[in-house]
Amino acid sequence: MRLAPSLLITLTLLPVAALADDHAAHGGMSYGARPAYLVNKLPDGPLKTKLASCSAQTPKRTDFSIGHRGAPLQFPEHTAEGYIAAAGMGAGIMECDVTFTADHQLVCRHAQNDLHTTTNILLTDLAPKCTAGFTPADGDTKAGAECRTSDLTLAEFKTLTPKMDSADTTATTVEAYQGGIAPFRTDLYTAGATQMTHAESIELFKSLGVKFTPELKSPSVEMPHNGLSQEDYAQKLVDEYKAAGVPASDVWLQSFNLEDVLYWIENEPEFGAQAVYLDNTYDVEGFDVNDPATYPDSMQSLADRGVKYIAPPIWMLLTLENGEIVPSTYAKEIKAAGLKIIAWSMERSGPLTDGGGWYYQSISDAMTSDAAVYQVLDALAQDVGVSGVFSDWPATVTYYANCMGL
Repeated sequence: MRLAPSLLITLTLLPVAALADDHAAHGGMSYGARPAYLVNKLPDGPLKTKLASCSAQTPKRTDFSIGHRGAPLQFPEHTAEGYIAAAGMGAGIMECDVTFTADHQLVCRHAQNDLHTTTNILLTDLAPKCTAGFTPADGDTKAGAECRTSDLTLAEFKTLTPKMDSADTTATTVEAYQGGIAPFRTDLYTAGATQMTHAESIELFKSLGVKFTPELKSPSVEMPHNGLSQEDYAQKLVDEYKAAGVPASDVWLQSFNLEDVLYWIENEPEFGAQAVYLDNTYDVEGFDVNDPATYPDSMQSLADRGVKYIAPPIWMLLTLENGEIVPSTYAKEIKAAGLKIIAWSMERSGPLTDGGGWYYQSISDAMTSDAAVYQVLDALAQDVGVSGVFSDWPATVTYYANCMGL
């Protein structure tokens, strides 16, 4: 007997739905230990006093706190378990990065070509389907592979087991290549993790009472792909929300491709009104957050084309003046144009004791303690005026937002 796709989805998600129902029935929200740990490390002053005063507050869901791929500081990204954990930390909005399979079904995956680092595909019978199979490390040559969702049908994709996003590039065997987990992450929560289609993520998020911010990922294949154009791809994303009866006001579509955002604005104006342009102009040679002449698009030109939201990485919004964290010229230009800002991504760099890495590069001299995450968050919220913040561990942002009444 052949089961209808909708029934297959229902059966697949039954255990996940039970977890979500249990989460909802018991309130399901907790900050855990991390916010208090970070607050305790803050230097004495008004920020520490304010945040410490909220230690007995009851966690509340807030749209200011956005689950970045779920809760990948500890859970495999884009899994039901990670999403449920993020909802349990009070994230009001959740992200499913969206790409497509060989049969053009939408799935939650950070990139079309990351299956070799986020699943066990190289250990399965599907490994020969990968765009590039495993090659071992040899001298100065790193181990590698490339496995795409577009290499597989949806049915094949669903047989894979998720894992923490990692690879040991010094490996000489496929088994060793599965390692390489960053020391600040863990594989304690990977067993039995459930990866998701985009449609399944919509149903899960609805059951958790959270809103939606899907990102349309850039294809690794040439478009059109077997008849699927970029416009078809962008439209298919919207259509799945319509089919699920989700109001446009609960959805913040995202893309690094400005043409996707402009497509939604023109062709799906209700959804386009909250479409988010993910700004990667940091890749432009000579880009300087404090020099508007280096920006390829003025913020006003984006606003004139109907863009309402822009989302840059944290470091583009901040700079240092006399050792203090303050808004960058780039952030001021955004506000002057009337655009709303969403920042990414907190809790993705591990410990902040040595400069904080890529996400904090414009303020690295001030990143000398893990507690700096709250100093950065305070600058983003109070001085830059962001509307929301992505985090790999949403409890950190939720605690701050609840305490500050955001």
